[in-house]
Amino acid sequence: MNSNIGPYHVIDLPLGRRIWLNALNLSGPTHWMYGLLEVDVTVARQFIAEHKARTGETLSFTGFLVSCLARAVDENKEVQAYLKGRTKIVTFDDVNVGLMIEHKAGEKTALMGHNILGANHKTYHQIHQEIRSVQSAPVPVNRGMPSWFRSALLLPWPLSRLVNIMMSIATRRDPTIRVAASGTVAVTAVGMFGKGHSGWGIATTPVSLSLVVGSIAWKPAVVEGQIVPREILNLTVTFDHDIIDGGPATRFVRRLVELIESGYGLDEVTARD
Repeated sequence: MNSNIGPYHVIDLPLGRRIWLNALNLSGPTHWMYGLLEVDVTVARQFIAEHKARTGETLSFTGFLVSCLARAVDENKEVQAYLKGRTKIVTFDDVNVGLMIEHKAGEKTALMGHNILGANHKTYHQIHQEIRSVQSAPVPVNRGMPSWFRSALLLPWPLSRLVNIMMSIATRRDPTIRVAASGTVAVTAVGMFGKGHSGWGIATTPVSLSLVVGSIAWKPAVVEGQIVPREILNLTVTFDHDIIDGGPATRFVRRLVELIESGYGLDEVTARD
């Protein structure tokens, strides 16, 4: 025992963290391309605040981003393509958005994966209701993962390493295996760690396109020739550069920002009130 250090403790790595470590290895040696964006979300944030003041309902901001993402991908489906071997590309008609949803049970919280299937065919309010429904439901034992997938990722080393290699080979040959577990695209939020301060997140995911939602901060911006305070979201877009070139990526980002800044889909909520 080393006597040159103070007290320390050894605890078991949580099952969820063990699964996530192995799942990240499935992304393989991908050549990622990152875009760090500043997006004006004042319109959406004001709408959500006013809606809560009027009705008491807290609309999901993540659901709003999911809705905008699904629409932008629906118009640029090449951004959610996957390699099949080394000579083919698989594209998908539906935009299935994978995200982690936090459940609260008393003072404890638990994360589970959830895929919003066919998000490009759903309204913002439908996506919002789906997220709230998942949040309020009991956390399933498998935390939103297929049982076989969860069990495989919890095998002890070196079996877990062998399973990772086999699954990497299988998902490269058949990308639908990966998409069924993780969605065609993903949204992950780290913004709660930097409220009021500017900050971007950069993450590795097993999907070809992901949004990493950073912090929101008030910043001066030029609107119609006037400098005014606006709520600015730091957003990271991650592309698989093995699939996506700069041109399609740029067109996708331009459309995504346009949808977010215009408050896409929020008028549908007003029509329901």
